[in-house]
Amino acid sequence: MLNTANNRYNDIIKLPHPISKKHPKMKIDVRAAQFAPFAALTGYEEQVNETAKIVNKLE
Repeated sequence: MLNTANNRYNDIIKLPHPISKKHPKMKIDVRAAQFAPFAALTGYEEQVNETAKIVNKLE
């Protein structure tokens, strides 16, 4: 439970968000691309489709 008297972030909670002087702000589309889905198992979908073809031929 959040108790403001014992909250360990009380000293920083109202500070402004830091802005880097060294690194420019990233454009929103570039930032979004970092979180876009990716194929963790490359070739998996093709293998599933190939197996499905084989199974369908057996039926």
